[in-house]
Amino acid sequence: MPVTAQSIHAAAAMLTDQVIDTPCLYSRTLSEITGAEVYLKFENLQFTASFKERGALVKLLSLAQRERAAGVLAVSAGNHAQGVAYHARRLGLRAVIVMPRHTPHVKVERTRAFGAEVILAGDSFDEAKAIGLALAAERKLSLIHPYDDEQVISGQGTVALEMLACEPELEVLLVPVGGGGLIAGMAVAARAVKPGIELYGVESENFPSMYCALRGDTARFAANTIAEGIAVRQPGALTLPIVRELTSGMLLVGEGEIEHAIVLLLEIEKTVVEGAGAAGLAALLAEPGRFRGKRVGIVLSGGNIDPLMLSVIIERGMVRAGRLTRLTVDLRDLPGALATVTACLAQANANIEEVHHQRAFTNLPLQTAEVDFVLQTRGREHVDEIIRALGAVGFAARVHAA
Repeated sequence: MPVTAQSIHAAAAMLTDQVIDTPCLYSRTLSEITGAEVYLKFENLQFTASFKERGALVKLLSLAQRERAAGVLAVSAGNHAQGVAYHARRLGLRAVIVMPRHTPHVKVERTRAFGAEVILAGDSFDEAKAIGLALAAERKLSLIHPYDDEQVISGQGTVALEMLACEPELEVLLVPVGGGGLIAGMAVAARAVKPGIELYGVESENFPSMYCALRGDTARFAANTIAEGIAVRQPGALTLPIVRELTSGMLLVGEGEIEHAIVLLLEIEKTVVEGAGAAGLAALLAEPGRFRGKRVGIVLSGGNIDPLMLSVIIERGMVRAGRLTRLTVDLRDLPGALATVTACLAQANANIEEVHHQRAFTNLPLQTAEVDFVLQTRGREHVDEIIRALGAVGFAARVHAA
């Protein structure tokens, strides 16, 4: 069955009261920052915190009775796994999930919590996929593909139906892309409702598989990406021609841009997204001129991020914003000098997080020391004020580059 507007509407009927019709809300602050009218589709609010359960459930409901009785198998880095495991349990089906060995712990444990048998195998999605295919054949399980399946693509396309039902005036959709199931389904659905709408896929620079496939180039991949949910090396055979025909192109974003988008969504929208979920906003922030003045819908595709990773991202974001800074101060190694510096920092309303007093590992003259301070500040202008205040009482200070 090909993916059509009719198949997506049929999928929407199957999903009624089974998954959440998530909010699609205007963001005043992000609109002011980017110059576009920004609307966010909060798919991170699904029960499994990802859009993936849409396609997974449509595929499960499409299985014949004998296929349901035998059970299902999925290969996934996390979100598809949780969607399959959760809805398989709801439907009373046996589920086996094969995940790459280095899948974030939070995704592994949540998948197990839904009652699935989890097998960690392979160092990449492709290695896990090969193992999963062999296992499905051996155990006679139905494979629930994460993106290259008509029912799955149709299920993912329901995201666009909901967005345009809520905001019919949207002019652009920014969609994270891994294998292409989400953007392919959304493109078919959106073009049927609004033929002139623009759709852009967004990939990490570290995994530009769809970007390169559309250009006929050989993709080169990094060892990893913060957006592991879209770290796919080969786009789908079904999704690639749909993306080529119906989308406006692919955009690439860097790791730092994705991190920045995660922090902004947490700080401004009070919502947690994973790397893949922030890719659309990262693209808008990277190229605001392309979308200025347009009504832009962004899919926050998932929110399954490891808390430890999130804490590091927040801290790095504070460093980039100048709200957490490492300041090196030169001072005479005399009693009271350090107290004078800390008093000056207190007077400048800088909060000290860490202090490292260095006498030996420095090229400064004898009886002179370097002190590194990690400070909480209000931003870069405040840092400049602190440096001037220290200079006024005789202490040279500089921002530590790394």
